[in-house]
Amino acid sequence: MTRSITGDGAGATTMAEPSLNNEMMFHRSMSTSSCLFTEDEDMTRTALSEFKAKESEIERRKTEIRERVQAQLDRVEEETRRLATIREELESLADPTRKEVLMLRKKIDSVYKELRPLSYSVQKKQREYKEAVDAFNEKNLEKIQLITRLMELAGESENLRLKKLEDLSKSI
Repeated sequence: MTRSITGDGAGATTMAEPSLNNEMMFHRSMSTSSCLFTEDEDMTRTALSEFKAKESEIERRKTEIRERVQAQLDRVEEETRRLATIREELESLADPTRKEVLMLRKKIDSVYKELRPLSYSVQKKQREYKEAVDAFNEKNLEKIQLITRLMELAGESENLRLKKLEDLSKSI
């Protein structure tokens, strides 16, 4: 308890004043806190509702995607079944000729194996033939040159004989 003495000589107790001030300050801080609290609470609720909305949107999209994927899987399974059926039909159609085809393939393989060495032999013979033709052409060219030279010599010889004959006939 505090007592204050004022200049008029009357003494008054001011015990209630500090408690009133404290209460007012408390109420003000409480009202500010409660305002802040309600604003925080509103923001939290808003954020929570937005989060829930986004989460439900995500779930909805997941469901849509699952449905689309499942629909595609169903289509793929159906197409796989159809392909299997078509393959079976093709095999049943091709089955009568399958044995013939296998036999023909085996024969083709064996003929190919026989052809391989023959092909090498043909190539070797072609090289030899080409070499022989080249040698023949060279010898033929040499023969032609020799015949030409022989003809020239024969012509020269004949001309010389004719000259000698003329000279002899002039001298007789």
